[in-house]
Amino acid sequence: MKVLLYGLNYAPEPVGIGKYSGELAEWLAARGHQVRVITAPPYFPQWQARGNGYRREWRSGVAIQRCPLWVPLRPSGLTRLLHLASFALSSLPVLLAQARWRPDVVFTVAPAFFCAPGARLLAALCGRGTASWLHIQDFELDAAFELGLLKGRLLRRLAEGWERRTLRGFARVSTISGAMVQHAIAKGVAQERALLLPNWVDLQAIQPEAESARASNPYRRELGIGPEQRVLLYSGSMNKKQGLELLVQVIQQLADVPDLVWLLAGEGPSKAELAAATAGMTQVRLLPLQPPERLNHWLNLADVHLLPQRAGAADLVLPSKLLGILASGRPVVASSPASSELGQIAAQAGLRVEPEDASAFAAAVRQLVSDLELRRQRGRGGRALVEQCYGRDAVLGALEGQLLGIAGGAKQP
Repeated sequence: MKVLLYGLNYAPEPVGIGKYSGELAEWLAARGHQVRVITAPPYFPQWQARGNGYRREWRSGVAIQRCPLWVPLRPSGLTRLLHLASFALSSLPVLLAQARWRPDVVFTVAPAFFCAPGARLLAALCGRGTASWLHIQDFELDAAFELGLLKGRLLRRLAEGWERRTLRGFARVSTISGAMVQHAIAKGVAQERALLLPNWVDLQAIQPEAESARASNPYRRELGIGPEQRVLLYSGSMNKKQGLELLVQVIQQLADVPDLVWLLAGEGPSKAELAAATAGMTQVRLLPLQPPERLNHWLNLADVHLLPQRAGAADLVLPSKLLGILASGRPVVASSPASSELGQIAAQAGLRVEPEDASAFAAAVRQLVSDLELRRQRGRGGRALVEQCYGRDAVLGALEGQLLGIAGGAKQP
């Protein structure tokens, strides 16, 4: 089977969409399929492009074509749109040239939704032997309006109309949670074309460390964290939709609790603001993202993981960092409505609070850091959930079956 993966983010980006797109393509290539990728240079989560030009690469059996894009220093509503559109435009000639290769499936990942029309055009140029598939990691247009990055009734109505027309043109539309699948159907995707394709985690690479190994975690030694200290960990991208300003209030409200160490690790436009807001707080350390090969030790370092989320993003995105947290067997405090998928997962794997409620978030952290048995119980619940639903080989094996089915269907007269 010949698969063309088309999307903005790809390996070696260490977090988010790029991580999953890279693993997907390399997994399919290892299974013997021919896989090509059209993507941008690595730029996320630092928002700084490396080698920003046209170039070809070969990585783990996958042929990659990089296309340049414009990366704003401080992404806002308009600059973010221009950023996404710049890649869609620069990659369009490279994309349409793939008509000579005639892939069996054009698999497009959104964001950036701006890439979707070009993918549909390529599938049409290739003819009935090529199927089109759109995979939505987050509903970027909805999130942009809900978070105030884009504004205006007329603009929203026009954007949603364009989005609906585009979605209906794909043979398959998948997304990463059940709530997001229903959201796609509400936007006009036929139910038989809408599929759940959750993100996944390598259950062998990330495993809970025994309590006896806690003191010997190498990060405790490197960071000078004593055995009596409890670690509160946020790790991931630092953007507006995370609502990281809430963590500053939480840290202040828990200043009376001794032996807490707050580790805030990541990159993104909000990091400078977070650094300024926590300046002088000796219990807080800002760190870069950690190397993927150290992820197991890093995630197991936490006594409690922190997952704030802005209210407007509840069912429009499901944080990609969540599955690693669950696999580590450490509990999480997450802010999300009770009805959302993240909220339901957090209630099993830790504690859930309402979005943007700093007092409730602080109370949940206080409860977990003071109750070892509750931490263990909720951590075990999270691990059981990923073992049941989110193992990498199970998820990608199911995807492979769907791809083979749609590729075969596209070739039928």
